[in-house]
Amino acid sequence: MTEKEKMCSGAYYTYIDAELDAERDIAEDLVTDYNRLHPKKEVERAAIIRKLFGSTGEKFSIKQPFYCDYGYNIHIGENFFSNFNFTVLDEAEVRIGDNVLIAPNVSIYTVNHAVNIDQRNAGIEYAKPVYIGNNAWIGGNTVILQGVTIGANAIIGAGSVVTKSIPANVIAAGNPCRVIKTIPENEL
Repeated sequence: MTEKEKMCSGAYYTYIDAELDAERDIAEDLVTDYNRLHPKKEVERAAIIRKLFGSTGEKFSIKQPFYCDYGYNIHIGENFFSNFNFTVLDEAEVRIGDNVLIAPNVSIYTVNHAVNIDQRNAGIEYAKPVYIGNNAWIGGNTVILQGVTIGANAIIGAGSVVTKSIPANVIAAGNPCRVIKTIPENEL
């Protein structure tokens, strides 16, 4: 099994690998090109994102700057919007639904380093996917950690650190993020 196959399967792998280095370089080049484009060059910007991401909806907007590790593990739905400084460490799949709003300075981290110091120094990591349901709204300066699912219609308050999955139809916030209230059915 290659290091990339291990990475994508959730197994321990080493990021010190020629194939992964080359793929990160490709993504870094595309991201650099994207971030250097004038914001009004919407067609060119969309073309880069479509080349970089695993899949996109027809309509989306990603404000610059944007950062990711690989890009091909990112999948966004229709009417996706992210504001400035959206960062995605996409060693595992990041699947984001339709009509999702991402505020400024949001980070998604699918990857984690080994706890054992010798393994960590050897470049050993593991990754778990992140899923965000349709109509979710992620507040500014939020960090979403590996293995988390955020349910449809959920609102995550600004400054949250999401360490565990959040159900659908709730408002959640804090560090660690926790459910504050259920959104009444008549407000959905």
